[in-house]
Amino acid sequence: MNSNNPFFKTKSFTENNETVHEAVVIDYNNTMTVSGTINKSFLMLILLIASASITWMMTLSGQNPIVLTIGGAIVGTILVLIAVFKPQYSTFLAPGYAIFEGLFIGGLSAIFEVMYPGIVIQAVSCTFVTFMVCFGLYKYGVVKVNDKFRSVVVAATLAIATYYLISWLLSLFTSFTPIHHGNSMISIGISAFVIVIAALNLFLDFDQIEKGAQERMPKYMEWYGAMGLMITLVWLYIEFLRLLSKLSSRD
Repeated sequence: MNSNNPFFKTKSFTENNETVHEAVVIDYNNTMTVSGTINKSFLMLILLIASASITWMMTLSGQNPIVLTIGGAIVGTILVLIAVFKPQYSTFLAPGYAIFEGLFIGGLSAIFEVMYPGIVIQAVSCTFVTFMVCFGLYKYGVVKVNDKFRSVVVAATLAIATYYLISWLLSLFTSFTPIHHGNSMISIGISAFVIVIAALNLFLDFDQIEKGAQERMPKYMEWYGAMGLMITLVWLYIEFLRLLSKLSSRD
């Protein structure tokens, strides 16, 4: 029952029921719930949008918030890594991640918006619609997360991560230009494929959150689950920005 999301690979989500129940106080108010995770996800989204507005406005007003943008990405990544190994601190790490990742997203979005006016609202709309469709399909049992589904999505996601890493390293030290750069049909096809895999990861996230609630995990796991879901949504949004920019550049 492993999700690609690194948050859902830790012992907190993979311990057997006996171990989990030993560590959890049998009190509904002190255990993870789906509704609690959803509420915290909305709070993280508000924090992300609020911080994103800072670098967004700075960029559109002619300033260059490169330090805040890059710094937000770096700090956000560090907070994710800490939470992976110390999920019990998610109550503080998750809001922090939303704030710093927001700085990165705001700056990045503003850059794309300057280059392709209107692209941000399109990417936001596509991300929202994708999330709602996936949530509906999962909630009403149209898509069921089983071992085969999970293994295929995880394998595909790991393949994408490996490809991105190798391409980045080659372009960093050589004159190699990754095929997913530019606006060729192959590049557009790769972006579309990545978006599909990112969307499929939402099903794994929904499933892990539901299972965590069923196993009555500690209350702080609501923040942990919300943080994991936010990571997937940020990935999905960035990939939509990339795809839409490629399509716009072909006009």
